[in-house]
Amino acid sequence: MADSDDVDPQFHFLVEVASGIQLDDTTLADQRAAFEAMSVSVPPPEVPGLVVEERRVPGPSGGPEVGVRCYRMEGVVGPTPALVWIHGGGTVLGSPNACDLSVRHLVARLGWPAFSVDYRLAPETPFPGPLDDCTAALDWLVGAADDLGVDPARIGVVGESAGGGLAAGLALRCRERGGPTVACSVLIYPMLDDRTVLDDDPSPHVGGVVWTPTLNRYAWRAYLGVEPGSADVPAEAAPARASDLSGLPPTYISVGSLDLFLDEDVEYARRLARAGVPVELHVFPRTPHGFAGLIGLAPLATEHATIVEEALRRELGGSSVA
Repeated sequence: MADSDDVDPQFHFLVEVASGIQLDDTTLADQRAAFEAMSVSVPPPEVPGLVVEERRVPGPSGGPEVGVRCYRMEGVVGPTPALVWIHGGGTVLGSPNACDLSVRHLVARLGWPAFSVDYRLAPETPFPGPLDDCTAALDWLVGAADDLGVDPARIGVVGESAGGGLAAGLALRCRERGGPTVACSVLIYPMLDDRTVLDDDPSPHVGGVVWTPTLNRYAWRAYLGVEPGSADVPAEAAPARASDLSGLPPTYISVGSLDLFLDEDVEYARRLARAGVPVELHVFPRTPHGFAGLIGLAPLATEHATIVEEALRRELGGSSVA
């Protein structure tokens, strides 16, 4: 299994910080606090004209309101594309703070608003709760599109890690229920397949750092409420289980060559392409899980953000500034 010596030196700091993550029911509260502290440890850059506000929007039927952090640039003329952003953390950790730097960077570059979902976490809220919250946020955005200056036909969903799995599950759900339209999906090292936990022949070059098999098993068990690999796990919970990927939106997938999710992400991209879905896949060499969040700290993370920006522009089109 890969170790820190295999990692590009620009990510050694990430490996060192992540080495302290130990997940079980007794440590979860402390790990959540540590993850939040790490998420806000780098002050966000000053972006002239960027407005950030917190909202509470209607939640799923029978559920509580959902927190949404809204980012927009002043002076942008609508209707514009928009992004629904879903943070990572294995569904057991994290908040919109985990992806704040990435969202600010792309909103400033694109000029489009983004809406970062503060979904409920497992194991307190297992599947389908987190996905229901993301669905509710998307439904709210579509319903409020005119007031927000958003084109409801040009909404992209971006997710990182567990958020990538939720984004893929959201695309499947929207396809099955006939809307709303997800114009494109951006899946950044997405967590797609609970059956990876059961792999009896794992690659010797992945999963040794940052997000390990032990962490993955705990996270999947917490999210599913059953042992990962169990029969009848729904495709909306583990999108790699979907038998039919046709009709999904154009999809961008990125993953590091040392990431535990490498095989499941590459296989998902292959299956999307085989189903006729436009797909763009990037595998970054010597790169571990979590690299994309280090914008401004690691050159490859900033390069990755530029690639994502270009993909979004191709799929969603542009906007103008007054």
